[in-house]
This record gives sequence, C-alpha cells and structure tokens, in this order.
Amino acid sequence: MKQHLAHIAIVVDDYDRAIEFYTQKLHFTLIEDTVLSESKRWVLVRPQGANECALLLAKGVNDAQKSRIGNQTGGRVFLFLHTDNFKRDYQNLLDHQIKIVREPSVEDYGTVAVFEDLYGNLWDLIEPNNQPTAT
Repeated sequence: MKQHLAHIAIVVDDYDRAIEFYTQKLHFTLIEDTVLSESKRWVLVRPQGANECALLLAKGVNDAQKSRIGNQTGGRVFLFLHTDNFKRDYQNLLDHQIKIVREPSVEDYGTVAVFEDLYGNLWDLIEPNNQPTAT
C-alpha cells in the first residue's frame, strides 16, 4: 500500500491576500485557483520543488471557521518547511519582514527557526541534517 498526504487545509480570511503572501513572500507555486461558486474557490499552493503535498487555502465563512484563522493548532508550530538552504530561505524571511518567533538554532536534527505566516500560524523552517543528495 502506498499513501501520502495530498493537501493540508489552512483557514484564511481572503484568497487573494493569502495567495500573494505564499507566492510572493514564501515563493510557493500557485498550483490551482478554480472558482467553485460566488464565494468559494479551490486554491492550492506548495513550496517550489515539492511534488506531492500542497496547502489548500480555505476561506473561513462562518464564525467557527473564522475564529481559527491564525490559530489552527492552539499556538503550537503548525507546519514544517524543509529547505536545502537554510541561510537563503531565512534571509528571504528577513527580506520580506516576516516575523521571526524563534531565532535560528542548530539542533541534533538540523538548523531551525520559527516564523509566523500572514495570519500568525507558526512554522518551522528546517534544514535537516543528512539531506538526501540529488541524483
């Protein structure tokens, strides 16, 4: 059996604002933006070079959904973004004035920093030790 995560939904307040943040500041690729109804779109973004899992940008439409924007995990780190070049991607966060919650540190598993996305969700930026070599 083979399985993988296809999409992870993240609740946002505005599709276009979210697309702009993820594509312009984090340099994710817009995979799909399909209008489903007057108020609903199917919007997928994913990191450059990723081939499987994507973020589904889901607009909060009721009070319960809107209350989760920026706090989908109760203040814990929500998403883990692996990189092949920590220095490059950390500098990109600084260049785009993305809030750094925890400065870079070297841990047993790699180099890591915590940052906030547009909504306040926490992300780990990680360059793991033992990166697989490209073939």
